[in-house]
Amino acid sequence: MYPQQQVTWVESPLLTEHLCGAGRPGRFRGVATVVLKLLQIVQPDRAYLGEKDAQQLAVIRRMVRDLNVPVAIVPVPTVRETDGLARSSSNQHLNPGQRQQASVLSRALFAARGAILQGQSSASAIQAMAAPLFDGIRVEYFSVVDPETLAPVESITGRVLIAGAIWLGSTRLIDNLTVAAGKQ
Repeated sequence: MYPQQQVTWVESPLLTEHLCGAGRPGRFRGVATVVLKLLQIVQPDRAYLGEKDAQQLAVIRRMVRDLNVPVAIVPVPTVRETDGLARSSSNQHLNPGQRQQASVLSRALFAARGAILQGQSSASAIQAMAAPLFDGIRVEYFSVVDPETLAPVESITGRVLIAGAIWLGSTRLIDNLTVAAGKQ
């Protein structure tokens, strides 16, 4: 993909300053660039991207729209284990104890979604409600953001993305849910 020194990159700074982008500067610049190169080479009608990587999906959707790339981006729902943990290749790096702890992220997301559906409209209250669930777990972020801009919201009045990233040992897990206030 990079036969010579790369001097041109695709960036979406407004979509990458929060969530995963805050702790991983440059990651989405690389993702957007390589995906655009692949789309240009293959020229598909559709590209399927997982909703589990919500920020990546948002960056690619916006890139396609902004750069007039003739491809339909089709989101693919997150597949979950029976305990709610999002399926991921990262899960194989968890030891049995960590694997047992890992479902805390999905439990926190579903609890936050439930609170929003029951009328909670304060993002900080949602975060405070979820915090005790992560006792003893390194949390990179647990945020309520606008699903299009990925900017944090204070008041939940419409559709939001609840997203989190945790560390169990050296393994980083991400997950998210989208919810509309007052809609099941």
